[in-house]
Amino acid sequence: MTEFELISRLKPLLPRTPLVVHGAGDDCAVLSAPLPGNELLFKTDAVVEGFHFLADTEPERVGRKALARCLSDIAAMGGTPTAAVVTLGLPPGYNPDRVEGIYRGLRALAEAHDVAIVGGETTTNPDRLLISISLLGTVAAGRAVLRTGARPGDALFVTGELGGSIHGHHLDFEPRLREGRWLAGSGMIHSMIDVSDGLAGDLPHLLGSGAPGEPVIGAELLKSAIPIRRAARLGARSSDSAKPPIVAALTDGEDFELLFTVAPRDAVDILDGWRSAFPDVPLACIGKITDRPGIWLCGEDGMRPMIGKGYEHFR
Repeated sequence: MTEFELISRLKPLLPRTPLVVHGAGDDCAVLSAPLPGNELLFKTDAVVEGFHFLADTEPERVGRKALARCLSDIAAMGGTPTAAVVTLGLPPGYNPDRVEGIYRGLRALAEAHDVAIVGGETTTNPDRLLISISLLGTVAAGRAVLRTGARPGDALFVTGELGGSIHGHHLDFEPRLREGRWLAGSGMIHSMIDVSDGLAGDLPHLLGSGAPGEPVIGAELLKSAIPIRRAARLGARSSDSAKPPIVAALTDGEDFELLFTVAPRDAVDILDGWRSAFPDVPLACIGKITDRPGIWLCGEDGMRPMIGKGYEHFR
């Protein structure tokens, strides 16, 4: 199947929304401008066979994950996704049916969140499948929640559960878009990030870079408060070589939960409002931001420096 035959086969699978003036098929998509009072969000992400999914992973789950990763980043900014373009890197001898399955997965999640897919690119990739997605979104002007902004004394919260994502969660997670918009709309959130590289990998992004003139802050985590996914606990029981559950929760990655900070005076209001708005999504206060550098784990054995890192691509 040629490139253009494949594109013709995939175009009917691309969802449209009222934002789309002209979709796939021209040199560029044409979109209506966002409403006044909004700012644009722009994100790109990629998944690679052998790293983010296996060769025998169901194609619908592969497509879903490729888009969900971008949606999770929009969620962490408190935004609303609008339109995406997809770049496919296909190995020689690819299976068109598999590619169509990937687009079915993309389409199902896109339609669930009112996202248009308005084109992209297809190219040859030497030995494995690669999917890169660029995603536009909007957020109310001045309301985007950044990674910077955490202050000593802030309460540190995380949604959902952590660890053991390899047992299916990394393919089937639900991006926290509604939750992110609710948090941003509260006006109480100081900083936020999605947990894609593990709590140990992503929490440092909320603590600053240590650049000249930037205060160096740290965090204390209450070990017993960290919500551990059941799969991480079961994995530890079933294998002597598996990570302890708390280590899995800190370092596994691909949880795609929201990690955020609020002033201590607002913590109770956030908890109460959350329970009313999202009764089926856990929310845990797992520690606080401190003016002492480093990340510290507090448990029955006292306070110790956190050991371990999240996922790093080039480690």
